[in-house]
Amino acid sequence: MENSADQMVRVRFAPSPTGGLHLGGVRTVLFNYLFAKKYKGQFILRIEDTDQSRFVPGAEQYILDTLAWCGLTPDESPVHGGAYGPYRQSERKPMYKQYASQLIEQGNAYYAFDTAEELDAKRKEIPNFQYNRATRMGMKNSLSLPAEEVTRLLNESTPYVVRINMPDSEELVFEDLIRGEVKFDTSMVDDKVLLKADEMPTYHLAVVVDDYLMKITHAFRGEEWLPSAPVHILVWKNLFGLDQMPQWAHLPLILKPDGNGKLSKRDGDRLGFPVFAMDWTDPNTKEPTIGFKERGFLPAAFVNLLAMLGWNDGTDQELFSLDSLIEKFSLDRVHKGGAKFDYEKAKWFNQEWIKQSDNAYLANLVTPSFEAAKIEIHEPSYLVKVIGLVKERCQLLPDFIPQSSFFFTAATEIDTASILPKWDPAKAAFFTSVMDAYKHQTVPNDATLLEAHFKSLATEQGLKPGDLMLPFRIMLVGDKFGPGVFDIVANIETQDAAKRIQYCLDLLSKN
Repeated sequence: MENSADQMVRVRFAPSPTGGLHLGGVRTVLFNYLFAKKYKGQFILRIEDTDQSRFVPGAEQYILDTLAWCGLTPDESPVHGGAYGPYRQSERKPMYKQYASQLIEQGNAYYAFDTAEELDAKRKEIPNFQYNRATRMGMKNSLSLPAEEVTRLLNESTPYVVRINMPDSEELVFEDLIRGEVKFDTSMVDDKVLLKADEMPTYHLAVVVDDYLMKITHAFRGEEWLPSAPVHILVWKNLFGLDQMPQWAHLPLILKPDGNGKLSKRDGDRLGFPVFAMDWTDPNTKEPTIGFKERGFLPAAFVNLLAMLGWNDGTDQELFSLDSLIEKFSLDRVHKGGAKFDYEKAKWFNQEWIKQSDNAYLANLVTPSFEAAKIEIHEPSYLVKVIGLVKERCQLLPDFIPQSSFFFTAATEIDTASILPKWDPAKAAFFTSVMDAYKHQTVPNDATLLEAHFKSLATEQGLKPGDLMLPFRIMLVGDKFGPGVFDIVANIETQDAAKRIQYCLDLLSKN
């Protein structure tokens, strides 16, 4: 069962504010969001900032900005508020200690007084040392020490952490919504720290306590968290009972393009594509990382491509709006195996979304790029019209500059090398005639009439119109691309077209 009809679905995304948001993290957000909205539930953003040593200034705002760009707005968050706040774990600190104390009283956890130096010494003594059932009695903790010694250490405020007391050879089983039955042997798991010396919880304690108090019904997370499941199951069992535990779904990894391992930022840097949703600059190293947004992806395309990394609706359909994803999404269509990331396919999604996007919407997105390129747009409606002519040729938003700049300013570099091999005096005379007609405006600025005039004039002069199209395009654009040549003339107007023809004829006459 994905959902119980008598219980409101409540899901959460709980990132640590430690840097840019990987596309795998955004996909986790998306699957949470789709599931919540499909079942008229609530999507919660909770910031897991208990590890203050890894806290990065600006990272929380970056997460909020990313979700806003994607259109995945939380129902509850540090910004949006809600009935189950606060939504930053650092602001919930006082509540965690009582649950750690409860686990200790029940015998499910214990105090560990080992210093960092003592732990380092043990790691040097024992290769691949783990603090577990085999080693805990040789360490300095409330299981190995006499009760009066433990009391003394506590009374003297000796620093300690709280560790889970993993039982010996107990089989733990849970039903994953994607993977089915999953089993663990507790003998293979070490005694994870639940509460640190600064009384801040680790993820293992905080995630359980917060999910319980926030009434989370379903927890979606990457499959890399599966090894932590035994710890979380035991904390749930010992604090609240397993009947209170959310249903879990461990999502497949997003893999490198070759399928060999999890996709990382390093892979993106190496292969030349983004892995973060938006630009991120590390405040410490000042190292910039480009994002999908700044590379020129539409949010609808980014969301669409993420949905298809590990899910499909069972058909060949690939293009989905957010609303249609909400309608179609189901966990039984989420794959168990990892999904290979293909940047060329990602660009295909973006191109398809550009094609079907409103021209005015696209014009608004690309205007800053035109301004940065110092291309003056005197009339916004003209840009909207141009966008409609060139958008099918654009994969990314920056492509609109080279694909349409010639509508605003004539090219100064002309590919005459592609004209010269078949250039002759008859063609020069023909284009001189076209130029004269355009200069004196004897042909209206209408693409259909311009085409009819061009073909009629070619026939009169004994030339094939098809042989004239490439040189004409190069005269207007400077190169061998662009929309229909008569659409170009109709938009730049005949007098501007005449100047471009003259400029190219002058260049050709010098060869």
